[in-house]
Amino acid sequence: MSIDTLRDFHRDDLQEVLALNNSAAPAVNELTSSDLEWFEEVSHLFLVSERKVDEKSLITGFLIGLTGPGVNYASANYKWFTSRYESFLYVDRVVVDESSWGQGNGRRFYEALVSSGTDQPFMCAEVNIKPRNDRSLGFHEKFGFVPVGEQDTEGGSKRVQMMEYKI
Repeated sequence: MSIDTLRDFHRDDLQEVLALNNSAAPAVNELTSSDLEWFEEVSHLFLVSERKVDEKSLITGFLIGLTGPGVNYASANYKWFTSRYESFLYVDRVVVDESSWGQGNGRRFYEALVSSGTDQPFMCAEVNIKPRNDRSLGFHEKFGFVPVGEQDTEGGSKRVQMMEYKI
């Protein structure tokens, strides 16, 4: 089995990344093409993982990382961290296709964000606890994240655990 390679997001990836993102709901919020274009403009790091299959590249995952504070972003979760941290990296979303689960892509995405040339002391993320995402909670705990709070979002239909990783 070949290891997926990481590379920067390109505009040509937009539809494939959008489909991958929206198929992962409710673990992540659905997006539109214009949302992804906005993320391309403001992200600190926007990576995709890809695998060559029969001479064709298939996107198997992606990560969108922001710095904070400073991005004019309406996300309640980003705002939560902005109100509590002077400087941080923020994992807005990471999605790995089921075909690549267990191959280390999530870890490699996070390691790339940590080593992305910034001096932020923390990497921050949130994970759904309603609806519960045990796979993501386990991944973040194993990586070294610790819980630092919780909040309800989307009118109480979701609850997230806020997490930090000391860099």
